[in-house]
Amino acid sequence: MYTIDNKTIGRPYPLGVTTEHNHTYFSVVMKKGKDCGVILYDRKTKELSRLPFDERGKFGSIFSMRIENLDIERYEYNFYDGEYIFTDPYAKVIYGHEKWGKYGDHIRGGFLRSGYDWEGDKPLKYPYENSILYCLNVRAFTKHRSSGITHKGTYRGIIEKIPHLKELGITAVELMPSYEFDETESRSLPPVKGSMEETVKNKFVPPQEGEKKEKKYNCWGYIEGFYFAPKAAFSFDEDAVLEFKDMVKELHRNGIEVIMQFYFPGTVKQGVMLDALRYWVLEYHIDGIHLKGESIPARAVASEPLFTETKLFYDHFPYEEIYGEEEIPEFRNLASYNDDYMYTARRFLKGDDNMLGYFLELQRKNPPRHGVINYVTNYYGFTLSDMVCYEKKRNEENGEGGRDGNDHNFTWNCGTEGVTRKKGMLKLRERQVKNVLVMLFTSQGTPLIYSGDEFGNTRYGNNNPYCQDNDIGFVKWNSAGPWQSIFFCMKGLIALKKAHPVLRNKQELKILDYIGCGYPDVSYHGEEAWRPELSGYSRYAGIMYCGCYGKLDKKEDDNFFYIAYNMHWLPHDFALPKLPKGMEWQLLADTGRDGGDMFLPEPFVEEGEQPGVTVKPRTVHIYISKQKKGQKPEKRQYVRTAF
Repeated sequence: MYTIDNKTIGRPYPLGVTTEHNHTYFSVVMKKGKDCGVILYDRKTKELSRLPFDERGKFGSIFSMRIENLDIERYEYNFYDGEYIFTDPYAKVIYGHEKWGKYGDHIRGGFLRSGYDWEGDKPLKYPYENSILYCLNVRAFTKHRSSGITHKGTYRGIIEKIPHLKELGITAVELMPSYEFDETESRSLPPVKGSMEETVKNKFVPPQEGEKKEKKYNCWGYIEGFYFAPKAAFSFDEDAVLEFKDMVKELHRNGIEVIMQFYFPGTVKQGVMLDALRYWVLEYHIDGIHLKGESIPARAVASEPLFTETKLFYDHFPYEEIYGEEEIPEFRNLASYNDDYMYTARRFLKGDDNMLGYFLELQRKNPPRHGVINYVTNYYGFTLSDMVCYEKKRNEENGEGGRDGNDHNFTWNCGTEGVTRKKGMLKLRERQVKNVLVMLFTSQGTPLIYSGDEFGNTRYGNNNPYCQDNDIGFVKWNSAGPWQSIFFCMKGLIALKKAHPVLRNKQELKILDYIGCGYPDVSYHGEEAWRPELSGYSRYAGIMYCGCYGKLDKKEDDNFFYIAYNMHWLPHDFALPKLPKGMEWQLLADTGRDGGDMFLPEPFVEEGEQPGVTVKPRTVHIYISKQKKGQKPEKRQYVRTAF
């Protein structure tokens, strides 16, 4: 047992508990600070000793002490401030919440064990143009019985699914909140209906008469938590710290980055936010951070020198305040992460008026100062499968009378709400999914997939399953049936994007010929080449990407690509622009192709110098340039011009 004789005056920073050699430092902010100190417990939560702070260890409202020779393997701790006992908000380990859904009465802080062997591991630092993101909830990702793994719903479960992620072509996983939070806390149940910003706020709609009143879990974790400790219930082993680090290290070994979501409500001090983010970057080697919540110090985070090589996602950073007038960062680490692309792509997909121009703009958006994260589904809203099956949310199981979740999804059910056996409608839904995937993976921004979309995971029309710790909220690992073609479609599009730098340019496309090759970097076409129909009623356009603006192996020009989008309910003719001498167009993919796979086994050669092609309703064609047989590629000299 330790008494007051074992302690001396500590130091105010860093806050929390740190151990150096045989010294353990405690530092905490106290509200009252009249009778306050540290409580030590044994591992059975029995209080062993109270160590009061000395006035000499008071620095403003921070109290600190140093204890010598404390056996951190034996003890846990809390703080007391008068009659109030609380757990250290800076605790690196949390005890008492190791089992999902069982939040104990005796939550305590634990001591971080030192000496983890990272084996030379470092963050991977992939540029945005080389990144394919995959968002997941640690528990929901593998908890379902169909996942077929041993460590379901845990960090080790993610390790077991690395082969799947690699097969798909993923370069980074984005983890929904994985720090310690209380999923049983009913007063924190989100959300109310509205936008994405409203979805993550701490709002609780009390049950009305006749509605379900059973206990619900907050499975997503968008509430205030213990931001320095990995969530223990997501760990298969007793040591969540060790298991999380093992997961990061193993993902890195397989070329996959780790992005962490952090949700901070307005009650969290900005100093705590910055301290937590720094800690995870240094202690857990994470590659990126997605900031969510209220009163986020976006400028301070973006300006933190430690984060210049760490990816940072936010709705919209104040870029004009962060960078000088002409300053371009050496490593483009900031990225805009908002719903602009999702809702525009969905509306263009279903054929809304006045969408074509905005869609074409977002397809090329790729600013020099920051990245752009593009997605068509996310954890909130409909899944990719439900997006073509439902127009109205079905959230009754959430027990809030259908008042939660977004009422405006901008989706089209292809003629019938929900499940159908009509073959024509099933084919249309499959084609619509392929159409929107082509949009996503040929956009110049960084594509993000939500877990399970690659094989048609459904939430049965629930667009806000934050409390569904069950078959609704879990990912169902079913790759058979018609959705098998979607998996191969997604896999093929990711491989295509990775193989062709013209589809993932390092700089924003300018619609100009600024290298003197005879073609602009990107151009738009319609029934006549170079003359697109861009009226508010137009629902079709051809986009050509000039291969001269992308280099294969940093030497040879990339291929030209022409993508014909027809989101109209009528067929349309497209003119394929004339290619350089010795080259011809080949049809690489057709989303309306019967037989499952949209990629042709053998690319089809379009005849003639400038052929016209007809694209069926709600269909996309991808054309690629190839050298004509027996002809050598034309030698071209480029003269770069100022822009």
